[in-house]
Amino acid sequence: MKRTLTLLIAPVVLVMVGCGGGDDGEDRVRGVTDSEIRFGGAHDLSGVFAAVSNPALRGANLYIDQVNEAGGVHGRRIRYIVEDHGYQVPRATQAANKLVIRDEIFGMLLTLGTPHNLAAFPIMDRHDVPSLFPLTPARPILEAGDFSRRFSLSASYYHNVGNAIDWLYEREQFERLCVMYIPSDFGEEIHEAARSAAARHEGLTLASATSHRPDETNFSGTLSRKRANNCDLLILGLAVRATVAVASSVRDMNWEGVELLASTAAFHAAVSGAPGRATEGMWAASAGPDIQTLRDRPESAAFIEAYRQAHGQDPDAMAQTGYSIAYALVKALEKAGRDLTVDSLVAALESLDYIDPVSGIHVRMSPEDHILLGDTWITRVNDGVWETKAVIEGR
Repeated sequence: MKRTLTLLIAPVVLVMVGCGGGDDGEDRVRGVTDSEIRFGGAHDLSGVFAAVSNPALRGANLYIDQVNEAGGVHGRRIRYIVEDHGYQVPRATQAANKLVIRDEIFGMLLTLGTPHNLAAFPIMDRHDVPSLFPLTPARPILEAGDFSRRFSLSASYYHNVGNAIDWLYEREQFERLCVMYIPSDFGEEIHEAARSAAARHEGLTLASATSHRPDETNFSGTLSRKRANNCDLLILGLAVRATVAVASSVRDMNWEGVELLASTAAFHAAVSGAPGRATEGMWAASAGPDIQTLRDRPESAAFIEAYRQAHGQDPDAMAQTGYSIAYALVKALEKAGRDLTVDSLVAALESLDYIDPVSGIHVRMSPEDHILLGDTWITRVNDGVWETKAVIEGR
């Protein structure tokens, strides 16, 4: 199975020259000059998944700033140019065109959204721009287009949610699954994971599946019908605010006997720390631990303190994810050497093997495995944080 930043939102600066090798007049490499390497990202800074993009960018930029202040990578500073697509696919396509054609980026880094990435891939492929750890682990991210230029943050929504359902079923013996999801590649994948789980387990039925607008927040009618369907595991493929709204409604209904399971997209402090502890007891399938459970690790504590000093608040799981992705990128750039090309970066990424300093996760990739974080973490909200209950190895 194939498994696989200083934030600038400013007027466009068109850079016209650059050398991959730097000093000897070698063939020009897109996005690489003697003094900088340009990366781009299209994010949701203002829409329903802004709570995911914004902290991830802050975390990534924290590490990129640290690297740049220390002199960069092989004498080059990293420049990260970000566009806001507001979770709208047409705007994501425009952003990809601008970043690839006008800004001439070397790689696309951390772009959020499944359909948004898929819309950008044809533009990127035409110009040999690799996709580096987008903020979506949907299956098509590694299946659409040239696999050699695709690197994923984690195992897919389908894989992780399926693992979580199997793990919970073995222990809780649920009988009736229900799903609420956004009608997008992201939501449909979670819906499919529930369908497949129901087919795998005798005695497990998918009793109800409903799709919802990304910005929907009133779920009382839907939840009343699902309660009437005797759902005992409710699987959510929704945005952060909607996930909290569902949990709050379930609490207000005094609906006993139902468990909630969210995907990586809701593995967020805004969910675990929801007002009134509305999400207490919610499950999630994630790609790693909650940073707030790692305070006893010196490296994690140092990251938490650096983030707090920079932003006046504690980091969440998305901030830690952004930091760790930036760390992986820099490790690969260092290994690729001064004579940087897309091929040398790909080869470096495919040979990464290290322990992430913040999460403690063993990161390793290969030419056949382009997934940075391959394990499934089963977590549950306890006292406002995502507490790890099990880790299912993916390799």
